[in-house]
Amino acid sequence: MALIIDPQQAGISGNMVIGALINLGATAEIVKEIMEHYGSYFGEITVKIEDVNKSGISTTFVNVKCSDHKPIAYPILLETLEEIEHEKITSPILNFAKKVFQTLAIAESHVHGVDMDKIHFHEVGAADAVADVIGASYAFHELGLSHQKVYGLPPALGGGRIKSDHGNLTVPAPATLEILKNIPAMGGPVNHELTTPTGAALLVNMVDEFSEFYPLITNKKIAYGAGSHDLNYPNVLRLVLGTSPIPTDKISILETNLDDVTGEVLGHTVDRLMEEGALDVTIIPTIAKKNRPAHLLRVISKSSMNSILSETIIRETGTLGVRTIPYVHRNIVSREIIPVEVDFNGQPKTVRIKVAKIGEEIVNVTVEYEDARKVSEEIQMPLKDVIRFINQKISF
Repeated sequence: MALIIDPQQAGISGNMVIGALINLGATAEIVKEIMEHYGSYFGEITVKIEDVNKSGISTTFVNVKCSDHKPIAYPILLETLEEIEHEKITSPILNFAKKVFQTLAIAESHVHGVDMDKIHFHEVGAADAVADVIGASYAFHELGLSHQKVYGLPPALGGGRIKSDHGNLTVPAPATLEILKNIPAMGGPVNHELTTPTGAALLVNMVDEFSEFYPLITNKKIAYGAGSHDLNYPNVLRLVLGTSPIPTDKISILETNLDDVTGEVLGHTVDRLMEEGALDVTIIPTIAKKNRPAHLLRVISKSSMNSILSETIIRETGTLGVRTIPYVHRNIVSREIIPVEVDFNGQPKTVRIKVAKIGEEIVNVTVEYEDARKVSEEIQMPLKDVIRFINQKISF
């Protein structure tokens, strides 16, 4: 299974995460009891969970009310969490919650320029934030999502200004921006804080991979968690749970046009690029400027290899520039190389077979070219006949 967290429309906050997880199937009564149990160590707190309608969408709203917003030091917060006991809170759940608070502490530390052990949480240290983090951590683990692939889409941040213990701040709050550093995000069409620091911290700790587009999954269930604001559009966080039939990864594509390079140099360039770590290299005949015959050299690369492979292209071909198309999503099937023994009329030979799967389903089986070529040379049989003979003998 795979989960998509979609905060593109209305951002993400702690209570929105909990509401969406309850809407997805987490036990509301247990989540409420845990939130109030932990929150009560930091102030008076009540939690109300109800189904509401947000601009036509049926969703779950978690209303957390707290009467105490006293600042609390980060080390004391961790010590207190360790001392609280609850039969439903296992070590993995507590450790996840502590990681979320660590994310918040690191962000506050960078923003204020002080050591983490001197950080005092204000809004995020109050009983409601403790309840939000613990409640979300429990619900996330109750549904078994900590063992699933989790994708995150760019959160909407909002706009305008908010009141805080540090005065009026521009949205997004400094801590929110710090937490979402290097993560795609977008503004918001309203003068409200849509993504809170707590919501951002939960998001980055839950997500395995961020994407600007919906990953390829087969939807099984869609859930919504409501935000506190009443906006002129649905103020909801959306979760999509489904199966991911084909895994994805991120690659870059490098390209350059070549109209003055010989075939020998092109062939050598392909070999050099593969030696340097290119995933694949393609040469496409084309027509360049002034109607000159040319070739388009296209390289599939891991993003970390872009600079090395670009330099190799420039040095080997003399091109004046290499185009880089970064962070392209590639759907991939799982592949396994299996050695098998094939009897060629009394001559046993071991060859490697590449088995491609989608989930547990085998979708393709092919013999490795180099192994088939070697057998062809050794037994003096045409390569096409060797490949056909192997395909007839193997079965999975």
